[in-house]
Amino acid sequence: MSQKEQVLLGLSGGVDSSVALRLLQESGLEVQAAVIRFSPCHEGAVQAALATAGQLGVPCHVLEAGGDFEASVVRPFCEGYCAGRTPNPCILCNPAVKFAALLQKADQLGCRYIATGHYARVGQSRDGFYRVRQAVSLPRDQSYMLYRLGQEVLSRLLLPLGGLEKPQVRQKARDLGLACADAPDSMEICFIPDGDYPAFIQGRGFAPKTGHFIAPDGRDLGPHQGVWKYTVGQRKGLGLALGRPAFVRRITPEGNVELGWAGEEFFSTVRLEGLCGPSLPAGEYQVKIRSAAQPAPCHFDGQATLTFPQPVRAPAPGQSAVLYRQGEVWGGGFIAGAET
Repeated sequence: MSQKEQVLLGLSGGVDSSVALRLLQESGLEVQAAVIRFSPCHEGAVQAALATAGQLGVPCHVLEAGGDFEASVVRPFCEGYCAGRTPNPCILCNPAVKFAALLQKADQLGCRYIATGHYARVGQSRDGFYRVRQAVSLPRDQSYMLYRLGQEVLSRLLLPLGGLEKPQVRQKARDLGLACADAPDSMEICFIPDGDYPAFIQGRGFAPKTGHFIAPDGRDLGPHQGVWKYTVGQRKGLGLALGRPAFVRRITPEGNVELGWAGEEFFSTVRLEGLCGPSLPAGEYQVKIRSAAQPAPCHFDGQATLTFPQPVRAPAPGQSAVLYRQGEVWGGGFIAGAET
């Protein structure tokens, strides 16, 4: 890229996006910032981003995305939990809201590039497609969260933190005198800061499917508290005394929570829906079935089925399975179900 190319950075006011902004400035780019107000819960982030942008001397645009966020993220999140799935709201938000808003504003401003503070990289592969690549810091890698971004985004996306470790980023923030330098990383879903999913969902007027616990031997153990309280693989908080450890094996379409004995929560076949990827042929891949999981070898049939030579633990419907080759994201889809 040439000097003084313009880039619009998505700024949250946190340490990662703030340092990314400074790195873009140091590379010679002309930087503007944008902070997105997704919901009233994000007002603190808006104010923090405006303060950081002022400190680093760049204009910061406030983008309003409440309607899109409600329709594309919050509502599907609530509906998913009420149906017994385990959705990942960041994966829903990134293509439909966050990056769509950044790209639209970049076009309005005449910025060639957009950028964020994600720990990942992006580049053009030999087949001509742009692909997300894993970060140098694998413990911080966020490529999984970006797997649904399309070519129109990836061809213009800069990720300045992809080659850095978190301690380097924090030290850079300290050197700049940023207030966020030692702020803790956010661990909760951004629009549910207290982490109480059922209360949030109920407050939105949704109600979960109800049903019964079904023991591993098929016995009916009585009613449960609603499927939003459970996720596939869960062991704790079931409120049952079965004499040995059990886990949630499956949540049925009717609302029953089927249990299995601990040690039986491994599956060899995973079915996907909503596949995406510019080119996703049948073959061998490394696959992550949740954001914090280690990649596992598998065979993809080219349609919707993953087969693992070594069974994987508790693939949860609603989560994503992301396919990698040599550290590049080739695509993925939402987990629809699994079989032993």
